[in-house]
Amino acid sequence: MSDTTCHMSISLDGFVAGPEQSRENPLGKRGGELHGWHMGDPRATEADSTATGWLMRRRGAYVMGRNMFGPIRGEWTEPWDGWWGPEPPYHAPVFVLTHHAREPIEMEGGTTFHFVTGGFDAAYARALEAADGNGVDIAGGASTVRQALNAGVIDELALDIAPVLLGSGERMFDGVATFGFEPVEVLHSLLATHIRYRRASHG
Repeated sequence: MSDTTCHMSISLDGFVAGPEQSRENPLGKRGGELHGWHMGDPRATEADSTATGWLMRRRGAYVMGRNMFGPIRGEWTEPWDGWWGPEPPYHAPVFVLTHHAREPIEMEGGTTFHFVTGGFDAAYARALEAADGNGVDIAGGASTVRQALNAGVIDELALDIAPVLLGSGERMFDGVATFGFEPVEVLHSLLATHIRYRRASHG
């Protein structure tokens, strides 16, 4: 499948991460409350399992923002290889948007993090080439997804809408002028409403 996909958990008030990201709070304060549906909550149902399958399907390459890669800001003044331990879940090239150059990091299981200073378009072009027809995923966070939506490159967008109000944090849709997607599948659980959208085709 060569589509470009994106899968994000989001609060009722539009936040995909809480404020004050840190090593102790990788998703910002209370951001973890958006992810119980795929992170071991005992109330998870078959609907959550199906949505987890959407989230974890293999892709040929990934694009993510530096804030998603880690909490370090500015120059790379200390070692940081991501949140995911020695074997990240991607098993493919990951292109990280950053203003500060860094050599690629090869991890176990086939993941290599490449650091791209040329902006979203440059990172996406490299991901398309690396994916070799096997699909690109826009992994997050909010700023990177906004850039992808505004660039019109996402073919399928999955949202997991958690019954949570965060009040502040990182919004995904601020500055996105048009949506351009139609829902093709909706699943419900106590933990989230999972909606899979496809780019609308007109004419």
